[in-house]
Amino acid sequence: MLAPVTLVLGGARSGKSRHAEAMVESQPGPCIYIATAEARDAEMAARIRHHQARRGPRWLTVEEPLDLAPRLEAVAGVGRAVLVECLTLWLTNLMEADRDIEAESARLLAALDRLKGPVVLVANEVGLGVVPDNALARRFLDHAGRLNQALAARAEAVVFMTAGIPVPVKFPKPEATETR
Repeated sequence: MLAPVTLVLGGARSGKSRHAEAMVESQPGPCIYIATAEARDAEMAARIRHHQARRGPRWLTVEEPLDLAPRLEAVAGVGRAVLVECLTLWLTNLMEADRDIEAESARLLAALDRLKGPVVLVANEVGLGVVPDNALARRFLDHAGRLNQALAARAEAVVFMTAGIPVPVKFPKPEATETR
């Protein structure tokens, strides 16, 4: 059984997506994939196609680049595991749309408490590299770091991916996996 909320963190190409997909697929019933990416160029379109091709017929893809909290609440339910891929791109979308990052993050955290089914959230761990040399990139790093910390505190389970290997960081209490 999945924990009600699981956060999967890691660097680029660390195996986050594949591991998160396997976690969701381990559950009975349909698998819902909330995609935050937008195909703004050919390279991103190719990445999206690659991810879609890897998923089987159990998956229902819902695209939501901005309004994640209400969409998550709308699709989550008993017997339906949800994967949100990825929060890092969602933050980028919010910044580009000049949205209030703190308010949107608070909406997401509040929505997690109301979900009726398990959710796996995927995000890049951005705090392991050098501090960027420009203000926009530093602002993004700050937002991503704060969101990851808040989600890790809220999640019952946290997994850090490194070189395709899942490293459990936070373990769910046995009763946490029985609630949804």
